[in-house]
Amino acid sequence: MNAEPTNTWPHRTVLLTEAVEALVTQPEGTYVDGTFGRGGHARAVLARLAPAGRLIAFDRDPEAVAEARRIDDARFTIRHASFAELKPQLAELGCARVQGLLLDLGVSSPQIDDPARGFSFRHDAVLDMRMDTTRGETAAGFLARAGEREIAQVIREYGEERNARPIARAIVARRAGGAAVARTGELAALVARVVRTREPGQDPATRTFQALRIHVNGELDALRQALADALDVLAPHARLVVISFHSLEDRIVKTFIAAESRDVPDRRAPFAPPRALRLRALARVRPGAAEVAANPRARSAVMRVAERTEAA
Repeated sequence: MNAEPTNTWPHRTVLLTEAVEALVTQPEGTYVDGTFGRGGHARAVLARLAPAGRLIAFDRDPEAVAEARRIDDARFTIRHASFAELKPQLAELGCARVQGLLLDLGVSSPQIDDPARGFSFRHDAVLDMRMDTTRGETAAGFLARAGEREIAQVIREYGEERNARPIARAIVARRAGGAAVARTGELAALVARVVRTREPGQDPATRTFQALRIHVNGELDALRQALADALDVLAPHARLVVISFHSLEDRIVKTFIAAESRDVPDRRAPFAPPRALRLRALARVRPGAAEVAANPRARSAVMRVAERTEAA
């Protein structure tokens, strides 16, 4: 799962070998792929599992779920759900603990490259951006109802866009004139008129599109929920493997692992023993030069690996 492309490339799973090797340490165990996508990681996990092993996959995208249902393997289960629903979904399946959880964050290549999904400014299409097309508000719907301050806040916080307020002002002014932004091409053109300078090689609309996608899909809140739930569902010595594609995601993952890997005394009881560590940080991995050359979308990926301790 990746960021906005500069061209159209065939879908390639990022950090495939590294992620699966870090994740699967007990081939007879139960594993969760929180983002099936097009199944690159899932199929590689199944190839490493023993006959008694099990893989439970999640995806919000109906097209990804349809692809997953093509897998004919009794060890495999697909759930049309967000990884934010990790605990209740596993409980429904009668699964209390798992030996590993993989999260490959962001938007997938097929989602970006399908103009009808409205994720990319490279194609003119309805401004949808929903990962789950069966529910929720579209990006166009948000821009049609939200006030200038709310739009600016989303663009600034989720896109780290310094021109967030002028962009929001232009969106609201266009709407007031009777022509609300409803298509990707309209939004990209509006942002290009407002943002006159940008980093070399980056489209002026990149940060705005990222921000709207994250907001529409509640991506960062879903990530925080899944990480918190991971502490309850990971068995001792189970692995947490998270692949991020931009700094907002990676910062959340890095901070979470660091906080759960340190002794933290209770300030309300300064003489009590510190809280037991619940995770052990293992690795931070970046794609090698060969992978980036073969798949430019891998260039921003960061994989973090942690292991659940014996602490309850």
